[in-house]
Amino acid sequence: MTNTIESTTEPEPVDIAYLDPSLLVSARVENLLGQMTLEEKASLFFQTMITIGQNGELSEGDPGLGRIGTSELVLGLGLTHFNLLGDASSAAQMANWHDLLQELAASSRLGIPITLSTDPRHSFTDNPGTAMPAGPFSQWPEPIGLAAVGDEELVERFADIARQEYTAVGLRVALHPQLDLATESRWARQAATFGEDAELTSRLGAAYIRGFQGSVLGADSVATMTKHFPGGGPQKDGEDPHFEYGREQVYPGDNFEYHLRPFEAAFEAGTSQIMPYYGMPVGTEYEEVGFGFNKSIIPGLLRERFHFDGVVCADWGLINDSQIAGQPFPARAWGVEDLSPRERMLKVVNAGVDQFGGESCPELLIDLVHSGEVSEERINASARRLLREKFRLGLFDAPYVDEQRAQAVVGSAEFRQAGEAAQRAAITVLTNDNLLPLKRGMRLYVEGIDPVIAGEYGIVVDSPEQADAAVLRLQSPYEVRETVFENFFHAGSLEFANDVREHVSAVAAAVPTVVDVFLDRPAILEPIVAAAGAVVANFGANPRALLDVLIGDAAPKGRLPFDVPRSMEAVRASRPDVPFDTTDPLFSFGHGLTL
Repeated sequence: MTNTIESTTEPEPVDIAYLDPSLLVSARVENLLGQMTLEEKASLFFQTMITIGQNGELSEGDPGLGRIGTSELVLGLGLTHFNLLGDASSAAQMANWHDLLQELAASSRLGIPITLSTDPRHSFTDNPGTAMPAGPFSQWPEPIGLAAVGDEELVERFADIARQEYTAVGLRVALHPQLDLATESRWARQAATFGEDAELTSRLGAAYIRGFQGSVLGADSVATMTKHFPGGGPQKDGEDPHFEYGREQVYPGDNFEYHLRPFEAAFEAGTSQIMPYYGMPVGTEYEEVGFGFNKSIIPGLLRERFHFDGVVCADWGLINDSQIAGQPFPARAWGVEDLSPRERMLKVVNAGVDQFGGESCPELLIDLVHSGEVSEERINASARRLLREKFRLGLFDAPYVDEQRAQAVVGSAEFRQAGEAAQRAAITVLTNDNLLPLKRGMRLYVEGIDPVIAGEYGIVVDSPEQADAAVLRLQSPYEVRETVFENFFHAGSLEFANDVREHVSAVAAAVPTVVDVFLDRPAILEPIVAAAGAVVANFGANPRALLDVLIGDAAPKGRLPFDVPRSMEAVRASRPDVPFDTTDPLFSFGHGLTL
């Protein structure tokens, strides 16, 4: 008989945190939070702008722009969230800069890694306040062009490619998608939307979030900061709330709820962050202050109704006045302009915001805690969300990137080809009087196209009279405003100037003419349509993408993602919060011809 001895040793307790990733993250957050001083917690609340130095080195700052050096931002102020402006000449330089930044952060007391965010970088927009040109990244049509194609799989494919390119250089938060509905034809921000239809925007917005984040936010994800809650489209007179004259959002059609639909889809898709807009609602049940200050919008609508527990980051520059391009630029403190920066900060914190975009003044927040106006428990609530995001993104475990991988991934041939295919697909044929497709090798007169590129498709001539066909590229019109920064936001009248209309008519009288218009806003096209033999719209397309379509080598798949109004009278008479509200549009949502 074999004697058996029963062990009297108690089994080791199982730490359930290791069985549930969310519990593990929570445990790590609490462990780190318990080690942090008030000053270190307060620094989490600020996400300011940062730039790359020469040759991929850390920037020493730009006193002329009021920017301090990187070391002071990271080690002096203790900031660990930054919005990257501009880029380097190559992905390898961006990766090198990122790793230098993470090394600097690792030398701080707690070694908390940096979270880098970015505005969109994959299309044609060059507006330092909203987006940057593609640079080393693959180039795609604007989101409004992806809406013209209307294919969820294409949108998710784009977002997945953008995710791979972002993560390769250390960009981990996308300050997009922009799910505002373009229900006001004059608004300057339409190119970054999916148009004016809530159903289409909801479908494509969810696909966009899935492509960036995956099914669960993790180490290979880019977190999406979906904006601008609760919908930034219904702007009074179409003016943008970056500027005081555009601060009001109005709802004459009592259509506030319509603008929430895309955000409901974003919550279902798991977006991890939200950005409220600058605008202040007028004539609604909500407080008439900017959405970032608005207690009835953030805790009331976002947290309680939609049960959103992710990060809420205020849009950039709510607290302090600044300068842009040498011009004074007031804080976008709409409805609370008379409050001091300290009082504005208190109102934003009381509204439930977790982070201040574009600001770097933790001393104000620390003072609010020391005075007893803000509790440290309130600070801890936001700090938990912000630290949780860093842990979920794997920044503590793998903060660095690989330069060689960055160079191989960013702007790869495969990704560039996919972007150019999307550019071609998004082109939308509005009219065609048997002029398209053009014949390869014909004599071409071109404007807005490099003659060398046009020469790949035909024989370029110097005047319309010498040509078999003309191709003219136009930009949707806008009004010139007083300052440089304002003119990055194309606003005001949608009518072409008399000299533009007369020039198009003169060319079209001499030769069959194709007019291509970049529709970042729905221009008044009737005079152009009356003159030209064919009119096409693009939403971000390089010359070869356009010419491939015009000669029939590629099929245009675009359908209008918004109505194109017939007149400015119709635009002015429409209700800014109601879609498809311009009387007798020249072209309706969904219009597009095949070739």
